[in-house]
Amino acid sequence: MFRLDEDHEELRALAREIATEQVAPHAAAVDAEGRFPRESVEALTRAGLHAIGIPEQYGGQGASLLGSAVVAEEIARACTTTQQVIGGNELFTWPLLLGGSEEVKQRYLTRIAAGECLGAFALSEPEAGSDVAAMTTRARREGDHYVLKGTKRWITNAGEAGLYVVFAVTDPQAGARGISAFVLEATDEGIELGGLERKMGLKGSPTREVVMRDVRIPADRIVGEEGQGLRLALGTLDRTRAIVAAQAVGVAQGALDVAVRYARERRQFGRPIGEFQGVAFMLADMEMRLRAARLLTYAAAEEAEAAGPDMSVAGATAKCFASDAAMAITVDAVQVLGGAGYTADFPVERMMRDAKITQIYEGTNQIQRIVVSRALLGAR
Repeated sequence: MFRLDEDHEELRALAREIATEQVAPHAAAVDAEGRFPRESVEALTRAGLHAIGIPEQYGGQGASLLGSAVVAEEIARACTTTQQVIGGNELFTWPLLLGGSEEVKQRYLTRIAAGECLGAFALSEPEAGSDVAAMTTRARREGDHYVLKGTKRWITNAGEAGLYVVFAVTDPQAGARGISAFVLEATDEGIELGGLERKMGLKGSPTREVVMRDVRIPADRIVGEEGQGLRLALGTLDRTRAIVAAQAVGVAQGALDVAVRYARERRQFGRPIGEFQGVAFMLADMEMRLRAARLLTYAAAEEAEAAGPDMSVAGATAKCFASDAAMAITVDAVQVLGGAGYTADFPVERMMRDAKITQIYEGTNQIQRIVVSRALLGAR
């Protein structure tokens, strides 16, 4: 059995305490009102849980990916929206860690670590979702500046983030090898934001289009070198897919917790419904899926931390399995509660809606199956 060491258990205990006492009380209102979970984000920032993977030299805690996964799980167990918001910091951070100059890392990672602002990751476009290489956003060099023009879609934290890592084509003739990464600041002239997306779940996590109309930035804001953008984006996703898997595990655990409590307390035909085999076996199946998902998630986090040869497959497997499990578990939790589960009086309907997106973002589960099958078959 996989066991966390003492440091990770202490981190889990802290995250669970903050999530239970300072995040969970706001979760229902955040969803119902579609408002940004400011109180929850501020609580996590005060506790130093908003970006724990940033190395100590940049003001962070230097936690491993397993540590980040443990924190993500506990926060998502209470409020998936809040976890998604601070997850934007992870997505912003990794391209800089993988390829940024020391100057870029010192300038921007320290701001995220200090809680001065949130980060965002701008990769997807209206016609370039799974097909990242089809992006049309352009960055042209003009002396000691770059000028960016294009539209990014489905950008988490857009409008709340102070910093964006943006991927754009610098060499249209080079295909996927012509993509580069840049840091944009929210105050840069020429950035326009679309309206908030009206979503099924994660309603308090702002998602908007980010339109760049000839945004002019200093050339030293490039992350790495020209042409490294796709490598940095995929390297980031290889790592953050373990965090999405942890998010899925967390929301599934939250739903199972509610279902178990209800099955103990709800009485029909003179006894708790959990004593009926149909309900008891449903709960058992939920627990089995959850345990398997958690083990895959922790293993993927450790493989990614070591930058091991199976990092991509491990992340894809964990993300795909855990998100499918979360969807199944939350649907079953609604079923266990029956009519009550279909109402907003209980959190499982919210959890079900929130779980769905984990099967879609950071690579749909169909894309994850392509990654795994190609690895098996040796496809190039």
